[in-house]
Amino acid sequence: MGMDLVWRGLSRVAGPIGRLIYPPVCAGCGAALARAPAVCSQCWRSLRFIERPYCEVLGLPFSYDLGRGFLSAEAIADPPVFARLRAALVYETLAARMVASLKYADRADLVPLMAAWMRRAGEEAIAASDLVVPVPLHARRLMRRRFNQSAELARAIARAERLAYAPMSLRRRRATRSQVGLGPDERRENVRGAFEVPAAQSGTVRGRRVLLVDDVYTTGATVSAATLALKRAGAAEVSVLVFARVAAGGG
Repeated sequence: MGMDLVWRGLSRVAGPIGRLIYPPVCAGCGAALARAPAVCSQCWRSLRFIERPYCEVLGLPFSYDLGRGFLSAEAIADPPVFARLRAALVYETLAARMVASLKYADRADLVPLMAAWMRRAGEEAIAASDLVVPVPLHARRLMRRRFNQSAELARAIARAERLAYAPMSLRRRRATRSQVGLGPDERRENVRGAFEVPAAQSGTVRGRRVLLVDDVYTTGATVSAATLALKRAGAAEVSVLVFARVAAGGG
């Protein structure tokens, strides 16, 4: 208890000092801001938030309103293994740069802002879930990057929504190639059988409604392979929540 009081006192002092040494800047262009995390008005205009109307299954934005519950051609032709997908933004311009900054430049300071946008976009998926699981990295890739961006987003969402967080309940059993530059079929083959729920974690997943968190959705190969592993372990349902998704051609 004594140390908690010490740390709280230090954080109250360190907060203002930290803001003087590292003043808040825009997550996009680096311009000075009054508060962080945030983006400036100019960068804000470059973001494409995904709002209704969109496909109720794939979260794919429509250019015009076709009515509540309408599904995209992709969802009808190739129904996904997960129950629903929600994304905060279209994967382009600043959204893509934010993902790259978090993933490759250790910009962990972006997590609160990105997670807040994901929570807003994923209200339905969050309400339908009771366990948050991030898409895992293979151990070797985790050692190179030092942290898993999907796990940091998932942790922030679980904490804010007061949901159980289970980062160890899904494991990447083998190393896979980067999905960047691969076609849809290559992506699916690359991650086929790549995930598993460890036997010791099966009780954590069985019968639970899982919110699977990742940073980006493109073809859906990764989250589909992860969903299959969770469902094989007895998950009652899997919803997917990502920061950004491609505007079309996902599926």
